[in-house]
Amino acid sequence: MTTLLDDEQVAGALAGLTDWQRDGDAIVRAAKLPSFPAAIEAVRAVAEIAEARNHHPDIDIRWRTVTFRCSTHSQGGITSLDIELAGEIDRVLADAMS
Repeated sequence: MTTLLDDEQVAGALAGLTDWQRDGDAIVRAAKLPSFPAAIEAVRAVAEIAEARNHHPDIDIRWRTVTFRCSTHSQGGITSLDIELAGEIDRVLADAMS
């Protein structure tokens, strides 16, 4: 079981991620992809990573804009699992936007 990160740890971790922001007990990133199919493909790639890690983000798709929200619900906030998943999401989005 992983433990909650304190405010300082979350702030430090966010500094190393692309376009993530804290929103209460979660970290959130929205990204505009080049097309709707590209957005769906990015979600599919994140879904595979999340399933393999057994740690799943909340995902909202609005045409080409995808919003990812990471929180460890069982712990009631942000843990290292969320930071690691956010890094994986950053890699998927970088590939999708290149």
